[in-house]
Amino acid sequence: MTVDAHTDDAAILALRAQGRLDEALVRLLDQYEARVYRLCRAFLRDASWAEDVAQQSLIRIWKGLPGFDGRAALSTWIYTIVRNRCNTALRSRRVDSAGEDALDACADAQVADPSAVDAAALLARVVHSLPDKYRLPVVLYYFEEESVSAVAERLGCPEGTVKTNLSRARRELRARLNAMGLGDWTLWN
Repeated sequence: MTVDAHTDDAAILALRAQGRLDEALVRLLDQYEARVYRLCRAFLRDASWAEDVAQQSLIRIWKGLPGFDGRAALSTWIYTIVRNRCNTALRSRRVDSAGEDALDACADAQVADPSAVDAAALLARVVHSLPDKYRLPVVLYYFEEESVSAVAERLGCPEGTVKTNLSRARRELRARLNAMGLGDWTLWN
């Protein structure tokens, strides 16, 4: 976490303690709203469902903020709440696998014209098709630009596990892209 993030977290907590709730809420949302949504999207693989769970998470974060005891960084506490809300949502609702079936069908076929592929959209789809243990570290490490130690803290696992899962995720991504005829990394530049 950067020095600015620590400063912002301290400012949020100070504003909340001073009773300047509107300012604290605005600052909290500015700093975490997009991150919370992206984490929900990574867990849930569905944009509208992720929006709902992100809103529920932000409400829970705001209501729970007076009970924040400072034993962990504010961001860690927030990500733990979000992860728990996502896990609860996953347990309470069966995930529709039709989207995954379509991606699998796409992965089985070679892409006719690699230059016509929307690389960002395809990569996002392939990343989101990974199992949770690979997808979440990839999203946090590469898209959220968190360090390995921060990812480990957020996911509640050892750093070695994060490194292993990142390596396996890269290998799986490479295999899936190769299967689609998109394994040549010069296509991605």
